[in-house]
Amino acid sequence: MKWLKLSGLLLLLLVLLLAAVPFLVSLDDYIPQIEKEVSARLKEPVKIASIRAAGLPLPHVMVDGITVGKTEDIRVGTVTVTPDLWSLLDPTVVIKSIEIDGLVLTQKAIDKIPAWTRTEAKRGAPAQAPAVRVESIRLADALVQLQKASFGPFDARLNLTSAGDLEDASIVTRDGKLTAYIKPEKAKYLIEASAKAWKLPVGAAILFDELNVKGVATLKDAVLNDVRARLYGGTVVGRATVGWQKGMQLKGSAQVYQVEIRSLLEALGRPQNMSGKLNAKPVFSASAADAGQLANVLRLETPFSVRNGVLYGVDIGRAATSLISTDGAKGGETYFDQLSGHLVVDRGTRRFTRLNIASGSLAADGKVTVSPKDELSGRINANVKASKLASATVPLNVSGTVESPVLLPTGATMAGAAVGTAILGPGVGTAIGTTIGSGISRLFGGGDDAKKAEKQ
Repeated sequence: MKWLKLSGLLLLLLVLLLAAVPFLVSLDDYIPQIEKEVSARLKEPVKIASIRAAGLPLPHVMVDGITVGKTEDIRVGTVTVTPDLWSLLDPTVVIKSIEIDGLVLTQKAIDKIPAWTRTEAKRGAPAQAPAVRVESIRLADALVQLQKASFGPFDARLNLTSAGDLEDASIVTRDGKLTAYIKPEKAKYLIEASAKAWKLPVGAAILFDELNVKGVATLKDAVLNDVRARLYGGTVVGRATVGWQKGMQLKGSAQVYQVEIRSLLEALGRPQNMSGKLNAKPVFSASAADAGQLANVLRLETPFSVRNGVLYGVDIGRAATSLISTDGAKGGETYFDQLSGHLVVDRGTRRFTRLNIASGSLAADGKVTVSPKDELSGRINANVKASKLASATVPLNVSGTVESPVLLPTGATMAGAAVGTAILGPGVGTAIGTTIGSGISRLFGGGDDAKKAEKQ
């Protein structure tokens, strides 16, 4: 019993000693030397608030209040380093874990990481065992602050091999909405990510009900060959390739099914001037000096159709039947069963060709161009089944802006309708005059446009 009591007493004394380590051992005297050496390596000023040692639950060292850079491009709350004590006498010191709590990484720091991590090996020098080997790195409550957005807070874990290479890595956002897993395979990295009720951290604030991504990455690019998403009542399936060796490059394709277009327009920050279910097959590409410029140089091409929707801000039927007044030029709504066409987006300019609108008494075709400033131009040929026009086709010039479109009959059409109404009266006279005016318009101004629209 005496040896048992003695063992318990010794164990208690050991625990008390380990607990007292932070008060008995001061490491702050080493701060200036560490700051100087790390600053010289990174070529950036490094500041450390305090360093302290602790003995429980395992012997470790905690470094608090770390900043890197003149503008504090990197900020860290606490770094906890837990060594393998038995390796302290070996040529290679083993660090069982490095835990980083409260990391804030800015865009400036991300841009400097390649230079910080570059190593210069001497030619012909024999390979030497590393002075330090780390087994795992953990990040808690980390945040990446980009120029116009941020990602996080998130937790991450990196497991390393005995050679110091990455074995695998995982990332989980603190709200649990996004998880990602990375595993090296030879010179590549396998990527799997999934998200629920998650918004993109950069670019448009698109909300994904569900998102699953699988792909392969290298140090130069990433090929996301399986992208599947549910959003705004529909689905998107596609693939994309992103390169960053010289600037940023993006290309890919997708198939869009039954996505509510008004909700999508809202997420894209565009005027919500249309509703309905969108189907499309976009092919896209872009190349720019940096990621922030990709949207400005994007080229996208796709056929599309929207079913059971509404065009807000314009009433095509009223514009076509208000031939000798401007009452129908602005405002109103156009309900349609289907709107289809072909869209080309090139550096902010959107060209809608082969447009066809079908809805009960209304049928229309034509083409419209939207400038980068959202200014409209184009021609719509509307056929309204109304008794007073006897189903005449009325060419309408499109102008105004996306938020305030204007539809007006061509000058020849309006003149013909006015003359026909004056001679033969409303109804038949208007219809005959409209037909003659439309023919004159096509002969002396609209014919080429109509033919080009048909070819496109």
